[in-house]
Amino acid sequence: MSISKDLRQLLKPYYWVNILLSVTYIVCKRTVIICNILFPESDCELDSREAEILFFLLIVVMLRTRKAGSVTMVNYLSSSFVYTKIANWILWMYADVRYGLPFGAITVLSTLLLPEPSYSGVEHIIYFRGIETLDQELSHSSTTWLVCLYAAWHPACANFAPVFAELSASYNLENFKFGKLDIGRYPEAAKKYRVHDGPTSRQLPTVLLMVDGKEKMRRPQADSSGKLQKFHFSKDNMKAAFDLDGIYQQCKKKLAAKPSKKTE
Repeated sequence: MSISKDLRQLLKPYYWVNILLSVTYIVCKRTVIICNILFPESDCELDSREAEILFFLLIVVMLRTRKAGSVTMVNYLSSSFVYTKIANWILWMYADVRYGLPFGAITVLSTLLLPEPSYSGVEHIIYFRGIETLDQELSHSSTTWLVCLYAAWHPACANFAPVFAELSASYNLENFKFGKLDIGRYPEAAKKYRVHDGPTSRQLPTVLLMVDGKEKMRRPQADSSGKLQKFHFSKDNMKAAFDLDGIYQQCKKKLAAKPSKKTE
């Protein structure tokens, strides 16, 4: 199911245009007809410098996507597009500046005209405008909250956004709610919940489970030695780590046991 969903998403212009831009140099260099036109003095093989650039690109993409917690094909592609396009621009500049400049212009233009598609499905999320509004909601002790602390500019937070939205649509109840707070805009929340919000932060996003107004658990979390444990923010991992099915059933039973208001 997830594979077919990913394939349907790849049909969107943003993805196939970026995929084309990410493979332009290799395709042009390895296709004899195109290579003879663009590189008449070349043997249509990658030289050692070009191979080194591509190998370095592969290492960077693997490291960055793992740190971002990307676990699906689409997330891997989205996280790697920036690096693959930069590598292609370097290769085109290395081959000929007259090719590199137009490629750079096309890349910038595609970025402006084709932003990454955002989640457009159903969600039940409350977006808090500061730590005061969050504290006010948490004061209602009968409600269990799953709160995502995020930064809009962070790639891992962007990748996690549709997952959190889908979970909110599936598990939202009157006494089990989902919320988000942008600690990039409200740094006082980052300070209160001890979340580093810098560009190299490994704590973004951070998801808190709040029960009776108090934090019960969070992901990612630190181990006994204080070292932050890696956590992949996939739907299955979230459901397992926070026992969302169990919380949903418990909250549903509480609602059923709650005396209904009699209408006069």
